[in-house]
Amino acid sequence: MRLMLIGQKWLGVETLKLCLARGHTVKAVCTPSSDDRLARLACEHGITQVTATRVQAEHVPDGVDLLLCAHAHAFVTSEARAKARLGALGYHPSLLPRHRGRDAVRWAIHMREAITGGTVYWLDDGADTGPIAAQHWCWIAPDDTAQTLWQRELAPLGLRLIGQTLDALQSGHIPAVAQDPKLATWEPSFHSVPLSTHR
Repeated sequence: MRLMLIGQKWLGVETLKLCLARGHTVKAVCTPSSDDRLARLACEHGITQVTATRVQAEHVPDGVDLLLCAHAHAFVTSEARAKARLGALGYHPSLLPRHRGRDAVRWAIHMREAITGGTVYWLDDGADTGPIAAQHWCWIAPDDTAQTLWQRELAPLGLRLIGQTLDALQSGHIPAVAQDPKLATWEPSFHSVPLSTHR
């Protein structure tokens, strides 16, 4: 498949390596800064590199099958998604529809949950609301921090789920299960000030 990868850091780098190892064509990579390790790896492979925090249609090369978000905090516009034949997939470090929002890992630990997980899902106009393509769970250790849980469980899980989903798409299957709105939770940025204190 012909892909555009949107992401950063370890998961972005490992996803690019996975895509290339499996024979996919990565036509462009988008990172939040030009000195991110994913941007550097893309340059080493001669892949077009875009720096943006809002992915517009003009950033997406012609003929792309899929936009793939791996540790991406960029907003992908509907016009950009529409330019890819299959749309856009993202990885969220929670068992969607639980813990929608930017700080899912911190909130799961803060709420003293024993289990969390990761979800590959189809991006839509909502915040982490699109259909689920792949999902799996993991334990939260009593002494976990957001960093240890991400590094030990959630980042590697994300890579496996991305690979699983790419394999399904390559075989002609498009996995998509709607999220149950009755189970949905959304948390704000972990360090945001509650609205009730703004006076």
